[in-house]
Amino acid sequence: MPELPEVETVKRTLNTLVQGKKIQKVTVRLPRIIRRPDDIRVFETMLEGHTIERVERRGKFLRFLLDGLVLVSHLRMEGRYGLYAAEEPLDKHTHVIFHFEDGTELRYTDVRQFGTMDLFLPGDDLSLPPLNKLGLEPLDPEFTPEAFKDLVAGKNTKIKPLLLNQAYVVGIGNIYVDESLHRAGIHPETAAKSLTAEQLNRLHQAIVATLTEAVNAGGSSVKSYVNGQGVSGSYQHKLLIYGRKDQACYSCGSVVEKSVVGGRGTHFCPSCQPLLLM
Repeated sequence: MPELPEVETVKRTLNTLVQGKKIQKVTVRLPRIIRRPDDIRVFETMLEGHTIERVERRGKFLRFLLDGLVLVSHLRMEGRYGLYAAEEPLDKHTHVIFHFEDGTELRYTDVRQFGTMDLFLPGDDLSLPPLNKLGLEPLDPEFTPEAFKDLVAGKNTKIKPLLLNQAYVVGIGNIYVDESLHRAGIHPETAAKSLTAEQLNRLHQAIVATLTEAVNAGGSSVKSYVNGQGVSGSYQHKLLIYGRKDQACYSCGSVVEKSVVGGRGTHFCPSCQPLLLM
């Protein structure tokens, strides 16, 4: 957490909150959040006087596009952004503060302290880590059934770990992989190379439909996720398989099982998603 729908929701919220705001100064209270540049004072100084033109998303990363700079931010497990009046008390987990000229502040809080920020010149962010080796965006027009088939064809790995690999398809984390595979009727341990054209079509449709519905619902708040205005998502109420171990499958009534696939807890219905030995 968060996955593509949650990060997309945060992106959209931030665009309503901070687009067009000019940074007066930046305060870094936890230096390890900043990875690039390695000098925290340089990071703070570089951002002074710049205006946030818009916020975009690449995979699970946020891209703050400023006039002459790009800030790449990864929320990891607990990272949050919120807009506050300057006089409001600071949360003890506030690690980076963007002070705007209008008296408001964009604050980054992170209880687990796993989040990261990298500052680039425009264009460098897409050609250097952490964005340079990311795969297809599943909600972009380029993510066609043909492109998906080309991606999966011949891969000698289980389908779930492949979908979790951000070098192939970005933004689909554990929740939405389980949901997509269930919709497509595919067992998570199925070898990618064994999937038929019809199964790949079903899986492509399931990925797009699941992520689109989740984005429209503001994401899934199965843990502590909220958007930039402190509002929880609602898609957790529509999950078909994830988190439903030992409960009845909505489609067939069989008991939902949970196993470990690729090191991740995995929910599936043994009847709707049979593992076919090839």
